[in-house]
Amino acid sequence: MLTSNPQAKPGRSIGLHFLLVLLSLLMVAPFVWMFLTSLKTLPEIGDPSWMPSEFQWRNYIEVFYVIPFLRFMGNSLVVAGWVTVLQVLTSAMAAFSFARLEWPGRDRVFFLYLGTMMLPGLVMLIPNFENMVKFGLVDTYPGLILPAAFSAFGTFLLRQFMLGIPRALDEAAEMDGASKWQIFWDVILPLSRPGLVTLAIFTFIGNFQSFFWPLVMIKSVDKYTLPVGLLFFDTERGQATHLLMAGVTMSVVPLIIVFVLLQRQLIRGIQLGGVKG
Repeated sequence: MLTSNPQAKPGRSIGLHFLLVLLSLLMVAPFVWMFLTSLKTLPEIGDPSWMPSEFQWRNYIEVFYVIPFLRFMGNSLVVAGWVTVLQVLTSAMAAFSFARLEWPGRDRVFFLYLGTMMLPGLVMLIPNFENMVKFGLVDTYPGLILPAAFSAFGTFLLRQFMLGIPRALDEAAEMDGASKWQIFWDVILPLSRPGLVTLAIFTFIGNFQSFFWPLVMIKSVDKYTLPVGLLFFDTERGQATHLLMAGVTMSVVPLIIVFVLLQRQLIRGIQLGGVKG
């Protein structure tokens, strides 16, 4: 007869914690290298040692003299903020239609819409750019925002949440005379809050870090987003890697703030989505 060894569980737990600590260090290492590199002088960049000989905190101040950092940061916040609001709203409306309304061909349209997730972003780049040219939105903020205002992934995510909400709530609201819009706005949206917050976090972080689309769309320097603006540190005269790392380090700050403030809702949203999915 087999008997369990009580000493095996503590040993397994220690091994698991050691593995998690090791993985955490591997994930944090690039950020530590980036921060320490931002405190070096330019000649020290090629030094294999991670630690600078002397911490150059003035690198962070110099960034503001080389590029209009606050302007670029503001552009990124505005674009990412608007994309987040619009994408969450459009995804919620589409998800409500696919999850709570009955209409012919609904499921087929949903799977067709979901199939657009399989298309690489580069495939959609030229059609999107041509549309922006036709509408005269090149080198404008709407040209950056509108193509990203719709998301098949966001629709899928919120649909999974809405499918888990009892339909009896819809019927009760209809008996009280509520319209479809009132059911969506007053009943379904509040109950889908974890999913909305999860989508908002993913959308904001993804668009704040967006590089290729702003690089193609924007020609005026005053409209550059931060990832594109950081290219000023890479010129024909050489690359100011120490200043580039300082700028990237500062660009991460808003993302850390968003995650810290909303981490509980993010974890709860992912857990509930996994259970309902």
